[in-house]
Amino acid sequence: MNDGPTIIQQSSLPAAALLEQLRSSPEGLSAAEAAGRLTSCGPNRIAQQAQSGVLQELYGRLKNPLNGLLLVLAGVSWATGDLRAAILIFAMVVLSVGLAFLQEHRSGKAAEKLRAMVRTRATVLRRGSGWTEAGIEDLVPGDIVKLAAGDLIPADLRILSAKTLHVNQSALTGESLPVDKSDAVPDGATQEPLALSNICFMGSSVISGAATGVVLRTGRNTLFGGIAGRIAANPPQQTSFDRGIAGFTGLMIAFIVAMAPLVFLINGLTKGNWLEAMLFALAVAVGLTPEMLPMIVTVNLAKGALAMAGKRAIVKRLSSIQNFGAMDVLCTDKTGTLTQNKVILQYHLDFEGEESDRVLEYAYLNSYHQSGLRNLMDEAILSHARKPEHVGHIAAFSKVDEIPFDFERRRMSVVLRTPEGGLLMITKGAVEEVLAACTNYRIGEETGTLDPHHLEDAQREMAKLNSEGFRVLAIAFKELASPLPVYDESTETGLTLLGYAAFLDPPKDTARDAIAQLRAAGVAVKILTGDNDLVTRAVCKQVGVDADDILLGRDIAALSPEALGAAAEKCAVFAKLAPEQKSAVIDALRGRGHVVGFLGDGINDGPALKAADVGISVDTAVDIAKESADIILLEKSLTVLCDGAIEGRKVFGNIVKYIKMGASSNFGNMFSVLGASLFLPFLPMLPIQVLTNNLLYDLSQTAIPTDNVDAEYLTAPRRWDLSNLTRFVLTIGPISSIFDYVTFFVMLHVFNAWTEPGLFQAGWFVESIVTQTLIIHIIRTARIPFFESRASNRLILATLATTCIGAIIPYTPLGRTLGFQPLPALYWPILLAMGLGYAVLTHIVKTWFIRRYGV
Repeated sequence: MNDGPTIIQQSSLPAAALLEQLRSSPEGLSAAEAAGRLTSCGPNRIAQQAQSGVLQELYGRLKNPLNGLLLVLAGVSWATGDLRAAILIFAMVVLSVGLAFLQEHRSGKAAEKLRAMVRTRATVLRRGSGWTEAGIEDLVPGDIVKLAAGDLIPADLRILSAKTLHVNQSALTGESLPVDKSDAVPDGATQEPLALSNICFMGSSVISGAATGVVLRTGRNTLFGGIAGRIAANPPQQTSFDRGIAGFTGLMIAFIVAMAPLVFLINGLTKGNWLEAMLFALAVAVGLTPEMLPMIVTVNLAKGALAMAGKRAIVKRLSSIQNFGAMDVLCTDKTGTLTQNKVILQYHLDFEGEESDRVLEYAYLNSYHQSGLRNLMDEAILSHARKPEHVGHIAAFSKVDEIPFDFERRRMSVVLRTPEGGLLMITKGAVEEVLAACTNYRIGEETGTLDPHHLEDAQREMAKLNSEGFRVLAIAFKELASPLPVYDESTETGLTLLGYAAFLDPPKDTARDAIAQLRAAGVAVKILTGDNDLVTRAVCKQVGVDADDILLGRDIAALSPEALGAAAEKCAVFAKLAPEQKSAVIDALRGRGHVVGFLGDGINDGPALKAADVGISVDTAVDIAKESADIILLEKSLTVLCDGAIEGRKVFGNIVKYIKMGASSNFGNMFSVLGASLFLPFLPMLPIQVLTNNLLYDLSQTAIPTDNVDAEYLTAPRRWDLSNLTRFVLTIGPISSIFDYVTFFVMLHVFNAWTEPGLFQAGWFVESIVTQTLIIHIIRTARIPFFESRASNRLILATLATTCIGAIIPYTPLGRTLGFQPLPALYWPILLAMGLGYAVLTHIVKTWFIRRYGV
């Protein structure tokens, strides 16, 4: 942390005073001084997030709450002598953890953040040695460095001298155009560090020109390092998905804590065998736990990851797929997402605002013949004018001289020899500066004198274009009577204004439709950009985003957290944001109950990517953005995000099917266990029988990831609602208990199984496995099952196979090993009648529940 003068204060000091403050000199630091400062300040490195090893990744998967619960139950089973149950539960955990680990490990880790940059070398001035090469990590405050085109800015530095220096700060600000930098001391009005014209920041790069500068801050004390340090810190403790799993696990633990001791006491007191009662109570606890939930979750998420890969999206963290489905707010930057991330020449207008080929021709001549910086707007002019209908006789012009661009004039001129042999000076630059040098205007072949009325008209035209988000350059010319010995700033007087060139980073063709699709899917789109509000408003209007009310970064800084939350809820567009303000907006939205996704690709997007429930980046993003992201897109497209949201809802829907069916069935079974334990002279089901029942049921549900999801379920974000899930379990669970008690009555009074525990247990085992396995077809849809909605073929086959296996087991050697007796023939028509009654009643209650509480 830097406790010295602020970078704004250092930008306003005279160069000599600044060097004195830094204890440096125009000749730089000596080697000894630099070595001493390196020892005290530390290397010029950026904080990096620790990379997890294989064992750490495995542990990260293993500490899932449900896996922890299952391991505890396995340990207790082992301690009480039920080795088969312990091994079976442990194998389930290993399978679940292994599958999750392989999926996430295969997706790979992003390249180490900024590693390539910190290995780069810089040209540094050493007192007594002159200019020399040094590693970036060896730079210290007070070092004087040289910058040239193509260089990365190695630290936060103040420019001491510069020649046509243009810097790309897009990774820090989101601004797509290069920024002019100079050694001129700002007037003090600027309070935003990134807007300082004489400060260059680590993480940016030199596009054109050359400069020398003195290092102000290095490593973690740089603006870049501060952002990277926040990103390297731990992400939010829990996402929406994590909270849902944790809440459901808590619900299961509460059931176990309530039921298992009660079952233990009832069976111990009524049967007198306390060890047997303990083993049975443990089996009840295992039965109440959805043993396969970690595997079901992982398989569902892995299937979603494969589906996303088919849509050119790489999933780094599996849980982010479900968060996609729960996402109801998508925050995204503007450049390259809504726009094409390239500048095009939209209009070439004369003084009256009409299209003019001469304006295009003169703009082309200026851009083509200049030898200085050829920026994105020059490229846009050249690309546009190369079309055959515009080129005309341009090739006949030859260059005589030029007046380079500088930061005070903010314009540049070229002097050309015309095909007729005359001299023509063409000037292009910022509108205000070009107008200041003009005395006349040209419309067609008519020339007139500029007066205040004309200037007001010009200003209105510029304001109109600016309000539409255009970046505007003015084009002027001057016909020279004879060659001059020197062409300089004094030549740029008495110009004739020809017109304007208006540029735009155009929206993508797919942006409007993609935003409409996201809205239709219940996802609000909010724009978070570092770009200015005029350009942002224009782009947003074109793609259908409400930009009437834009919140600016300077306004956010003055808001309390509560006020920011209210503003974030209301506004759809945020402009001129600093990196930490993007994450503040996301935190505010999450604090108001939203599940937030964020799409970004620059260093300035890193904190926001970490703050979001699901962070999304692109394969062309800076390393730190890819490291922070949960999902990486191979193309920066909102359409892919809409597909991802739908895929997430499918994943969530299928996970919830398992949870609802398993929890409600197991909950109902436990009530049946309690009742049966009170009046039976033997255990209602042996511990190994309970576990086998649950294992068969769980294996049948491994096909759930392949199941179809009703179209109406996909129309809105889906998130964990523990209270609704609890209501569902408490409503549907007792229905299974009703038919369990009917089974008890049949086994005891029709088949007289009072003295044949093997027969009773076989009858309840088969009824339980058949009903709870087939009931998934009722619970999986809000529609009428089989008629209006049919499960996937794999799920149908899995449930039929499981019921057949469960029905056959009492007649096999395995059944005898488990303690079962064969069932009489009359049992089967009775079971069929009970199954049909169970299905009809469950569907009726389910329909009532959905109408009252929702899905």
